[in-house]
Amino acid sequence: MSLLLLMMTMLLAACGDSGSNKSSDASKKSEKIKLSIWHNFAGDDLRAKTVRGLIEKFAEEHPEVELDAQAIPPDGYRQRLSTVAAGNELPDLFFVYAGSHSAELYRAGLLQPITEVVDQHPEWKDKFLTGAFDPYTFETDEIYSAPIGMSATSILYYNTALFEQYNVKVPTTWDEMMTAIQVFNDNNITPIALGNKAPWVAQSTILGSLADRVTGTEWFKNAAAQNGAKFTDPEFIEALGYFKQLVDHKAFQEGANSIDNTQAEQYFIQGNAAMMISGAWSLTNLAASASEEQMKVVDVTVLPAIPGGKGEANTISGGAGGGLALSKRTEGPAKEAALELIYAVSGPEAQKAIAESNSMVMYDTDIDESKVSSLYYKAFNLVKKTNITPVYDAYLSAEAAEVINNGLQEIMAGGSIENVAKKLQDAQARSVTP
Repeated sequence: MSLLLLMMTMLLAACGDSGSNKSSDASKKSEKIKLSIWHNFAGDDLRAKTVRGLIEKFAEEHPEVELDAQAIPPDGYRQRLSTVAAGNELPDLFFVYAGSHSAELYRAGLLQPITEVVDQHPEWKDKFLTGAFDPYTFETDEIYSAPIGMSATSILYYNTALFEQYNVKVPTTWDEMMTAIQVFNDNNITPIALGNKAPWVAQSTILGSLADRVTGTEWFKNAAAQNGAKFTDPEFIEALGYFKQLVDHKAFQEGANSIDNTQAEQYFIQGNAAMMISGAWSLTNLAASASEEQMKVVDVTVLPAIPGGKGEANTISGGAGGGLALSKRTEGPAKEAALELIYAVSGPEAQKAIAESNSMVMYDTDIDESKVSSLYYKAFNLVKKTNITPVYDAYLSAEAAEVINNGLQEIMAGGSIENVAKKLQDAQARSVTP
């Protein structure tokens, strides 16, 4: 009897242990992977809704992931990200801007590359447009983000009805641009709508593209790095001279420095101006505010070529937009999930969906014409076949960018191009020289 009781006790203990182990295993299997993501797609525009939808779809398809997704309004996004970055408390994934923003986070040792997910999908990698990864390649063969947007800042919008009415050729050379400006002025039509109240507009939409045609991209990058080129060099003085020609020939409406970009867009779409040089953001703005009839008479092209210029003619200033970056601290299953989420938000299907939200992408995709505005479809196909050149304020220091922005306003008010060039050179030299 004693022996029987002992055997029963041992059997019960074994069963108890087995149940405990099963319970422990089940607990481990049900333990979710915690993953956090911050982004600034907080608005009601179609692009923001599309990106949020992609993130929500990932969460639905990955029940094993406990996703903490925060949509932070753009106005306060960079400041909030900087605050947590200072305390090394960044989320696992976070939206970063191309240029100095992502570069500073890299230099602070807060990022890790996402190269492995890019290499896992070579067919995806190969369809990004030329230069898409350049702002995010901080080391040889190491990529730190995949852009989910594109910045195209110098599209030449023109009213086909006005060009036909006054028998004006859409300009492909500088002489043709001067002729068009003269004809429209003679007929009391503003040649080019410009709203430069926020002074970055003329720099971002006109100067970057215009100057690149004169100086070439390599000269500008060397001048920005203060490496054998200066903004007081003859080629940059010449570039500012072409901008001054536009001013002197009354290309812009009166008071261009006192109205904003939105007002200029409305001035143009209402038929008061024959042309407007603006970025891809105007596609979204006009789609929301203009009638389809107004949109149908608008077409898009690039700024005309400059005689004897060192740069390419068929180009638009711009570059890769923002993308998701991966925190240096994220590892293990959370890192694997984070890389999957990056692909979900910037992979081929995502790029197509974002493009069909009337938003430019740095990716070669086909879109359904019926899902976008007529003007966006024209611009999308233009940008796909056009090379991209730098926007000045993406390479200049904050001080130098402010100098050239204000300097263009000075030129529009009659200021000296040589003085503006010298102030720009001095400001950039201070930022580069230790």
